[in-house]
Amino acid sequence: MAEGDIVILRVEKVTKRFGGLVALSDVSFEVNQGEILGLIGPNGAGKTTLFNVITGVYKPEEGRVIFKNKDITGLRPHKIARMGIARTHQIVKPFGDLTVLENTMIGALYGRRHGHITEEEARDIALDILEFVGLKEKADLPARILNIQEKKRLELARALAEEPELLLLDEVLAGLNPSEVAKMLDLLRKIRSEKNVTMIMIEHVMHAVMNLADRIVVLHFGRKIAEGTPEEVASNPEVITAYLGDPEMALKFVKSLKKG
Repeated sequence: MAEGDIVILRVEKVTKRFGGLVALSDVSFEVNQGEILGLIGPNGAGKTTLFNVITGVYKPEEGRVIFKNKDITGLRPHKIARMGIARTHQIVKPFGDLTVLENTMIGALYGRRHGHITEEEARDIALDILEFVGLKEKADLPARILNIQEKKRLELARALAEEPELLLLDEVLAGLNPSEVAKMLDLLRKIRSEKNVTMIMIEHVMHAVMNLADRIVVLHFGRKIAEGTPEEVASNPEVITAYLGDPEMALKFVKSLKKG
């Protein structure tokens, strides 16, 4: 951590088990205020489980999660959301029969201002967010008719309407074509610069996360095997071997990082 950086989230020696399966083992890292941290690793590495621990869906058997110097380990998800942590989900499931605007208002009503916000205020917040993410023209449409790119943006809008300080993104680029990926990356940069939101992103679109993230944490079989700048992680032999399993795939992996 550079001098002057402020740590907004600290994960300390977190272990999570499901019966005899160790999904996370002694995982520790810090997230600095204002940065974008990439969280990568092969399927089954424990990435989404880690998000679920941070957001209170799971309570770890060992370790702590510290947010803004407060121990939030094991708090209920709604309490953590109201403290300023929001997330998106890998599989987007908006309320299909509600409008795009109503879906976004839910984030405002049940986010950081829960109990201290009127429906009209929530509507104003939601409209501003929808304009920010490029969905304002679709505000009155039912969410079920949106395409995948628009549903991803709606997922982001609902999370942003909570007014978070920390945003957890679970494969927000999945299912998008290259043009849509580029537009989403621009939006994520805009969220950081204009909304002052810190982000952790799980991502399998490797060239994208390597180009966007300030630092990368790599998980493999629930263990943290590397942490550093994108350049350091991309050249780490243990990461390449663990991530891909064989030299031929490793070579393709390294080449993919240089694209985009």
